[in-house]
Amino acid sequence: MLRSLFAGISGLRANQTMLDVTGNNIANANTIGFKASTTLFQDTLSQMLTGASGANAQRGGTNPIQVGLGVQIAAISANFNQGSAQTTGRSTDLMIQGDGMFVVQAGTQRLYTRAGAFNFDETGTLVTPTGARVQGYELDGAGNPTGGLVDVTLDTAGLTPPVPAGVELTSYTIGADGVLMGVFSDDIQRPMAQLAIADFNNVMGLERVGETMFRESANSGAAQLGVAGEGRRGTLMGGALEMSNVDLSAEFTNLILAQRGFQASSRVITTSDQVLEDLVNIKR
Repeated sequence: MLRSLFAGISGLRANQTMLDVTGNNIANANTIGFKASTTLFQDTLSQMLTGASGANAQRGGTNPIQVGLGVQIAAISANFNQGSAQTTGRSTDLMIQGDGMFVVQAGTQRLYTRAGAFNFDETGTLVTPTGARVQGYELDGAGNPTGGLVDVTLDTAGLTPPVPAGVELTSYTIGADGVLMGVFSDDIQRPMAQLAIADFNNVMGLERVGETMFRESANSGAAQLGVAGEGRRGTLMGGALEMSNVDLSAEFTNLILAQRGFQASSRVITTSDQVLEDLVNIKR
């Protein structure tokens, strides 16, 4: 069977994958916190027809003669460049300016996201639109993070120092450092919690799990937890959301490239089929 037939089939598969990735990017052009992906191709093994030979006293060296056997997907890489800011004016909408990801708890899974469209539910817990609980730290009397991760809530029962009896929470703000600051009826502002921000050695190694969320993988490295503005972690912008970083002009160009690559591979298969037909006719 002709090698070109199988090379054409591999081209169809690879360009179909590129179409799938490009289509997904375009579909999520307006998804907050979405990170676009790029398809990378590589050739497959080549069949050796004649090996290379070294030079000697009688003749010079010769190069190897090889025939390629098609194309395959090398990687589908995520682009974690920051998207543009969209102002919403909602105090619970947050955007990370710089590196880092929000930490959320979805059931038994700890996940990470750049989509900061949060709100407080009926229990006063800060959650994502799908109900995953945003994680943060409790604060001591000096406003320093203590202990492990906890749900970020408006509950005042565990504050240090305790809130005096009869004093109630009247409003709140979330600062650039991620501190949830409560304003109370005695006109005193008290820090209630601080949002956690995770960083990774290889953020491109994170695994997508849907709902614009990611989880650790074997190649992402463990999450390095901290707070906004610490180390490589960016600061927070309140009242704004990070939009998708999809570049539609580039995606439409990729769409054309994938379409033409698919058509060209189809033509290779058609031509190979015609050659085979000619061979059969010769036999007749």
